[in-house]
Amino acid sequence: MNRRLLLKLVVAALAALPLALPAAAADKVTVFAAASLKNALDAANAAWQTESGNETAVSYAASSALAKQIEAAAPADLFISADLAWMDYVAEKKLIKDDTRVNLLGNRIVLVAPKDKASTVEIKDGFDLAGLVGDGKLAMGAVDSVPAGKYGKAALEKLGVWSSVEGKVAGAESVRAALALVSRGEAPYGIVYQTDAAADPGVAVVGTFPEDSHPPIIYPVAILSESKSAAAGAYLDFLKSDKAAPFFTEQGFTILK
Repeated sequence: MNRRLLLKLVVAALAALPLALPAAAADKVTVFAAASLKNALDAANAAWQTESGNETAVSYAASSALAKQIEAAAPADLFISADLAWMDYVAEKKLIKDDTRVNLLGNRIVLVAPKDKASTVEIKDGFDLAGLVGDGKLAMGAVDSVPAGKYGKAALEKLGVWSSVEGKVAGAESVRAALALVSRGEAPYGIVYQTDAAADPGVAVVGTFPEDSHPPIIYPVAILSESKSAAAGAYLDFLKSDKAAPFFTEQGFTILK
């Protein structure tokens, strides 16, 4: 076989081989999420990564702080707020894709105490919360900005006890920070979400606030207008799916979507 014919055969053989295409790079979804979601969302995200091969990077903080960061052009793909007000705030500034917004989860607020000092409290109109707190502090999220703090203040006002405890409130930067004050024994009582109480073995729920004592606790989610992630839509679909639901219900959230 002459060299020219051999060369033609080699070229033909190479042309017939399938092209080796590089594997698609995994996409990353950056999420800004309310601090109270941490345990449930971490578990859901691990399942999402296993299923899709895509990664998530989550920043947990008070919804108010996250909304302000989004307003300041912090790079993120999704926002999950612990109340409607802060989602409305970013929506009014055209910072979300309105057609992706959905009310995802619900929650309850509870009164917690250090586990070794817990006894049941009947939460009702005029209950003596000030007497229970005594010379200590009532740990809450900041009542003018953190959703859990706002819900807590609304409930205490409705029950007629806010004025008696207002001066005893230790306002924290997030609901998880308020929870930590109680867990460490730095505050005898705190108002947090029931999902936060379930996540910390150092506290016990001593009472649950009536649902009609405060506005409904709703966690909306939306894709941000400046999202660059091709996987953001699929990730949101996963959060709304039956596959993700158990990660939230196991922590005490209710499914709204």
